[in-house]
Amino acid sequence: MSEPASISTGIAARYARAVFDLSRESGDFKTLSADVAALDEAIKASPELREAMTSPVITRQDQGNAIGAVAAKMGLGDTLANTLRLMAAKRRLFVAPQMVTALKEMLAEDAGEVTAEVRAPKALTKTQSEKLAKALTASTGTDVNLDVTIDDSLIGGLVVKIGSRMIDTSVRAKLNALQNTMKEVR
Repeated sequence: MSEPASISTGIAARYARAVFDLSRESGDFKTLSADVAALDEAIKASPELREAMTSPVITRQDQGNAIGAVAAKMGLGDTLANTLRLMAAKRRLFVAPQMVTALKEMLAEDAGEVTAEVRAPKALTKTQSEKLAKALTASTGTDVNLDVTIDDSLIGGLVVKIGSRMIDTSVRAKLNALQNTMKEVR
């Protein structure tokens, strides 16, 4: 891992731990869980929000005002909203996506669940999601939540990552393997 990436991950982990611990003390994991899911969705859906979080041109005050307005509009709880404003004041808002990921992992671990990162060429139906979650739950022995990302370059199949394990059944991976095999034959 490159040094800047590991520094960003460390910063995000510290903020996530602080938010998690404050929520644990107040006994408000349900609100935190809903807030984290909503913020994750907003970050993924809004390029403008991502730009506001990462732009070095936007002042600390403007970032703080923007994230405060977004938090108020989304109805985020005080703990997460105040943390986001603090991150803006410290010019650390760029690690918010990593913080959200860390918080999701902490919440899942606390609930005895694990999150599987799934990449698919198109959106999974409810039935497909339920079958995949059930199969992964049987395989891991713990409840599995799916975090599905659309990646049309896969052509078909799935790439599933749970912790350090990865299962790649994508057509792209099979074509790459076939291409490597063909190169060896020559």
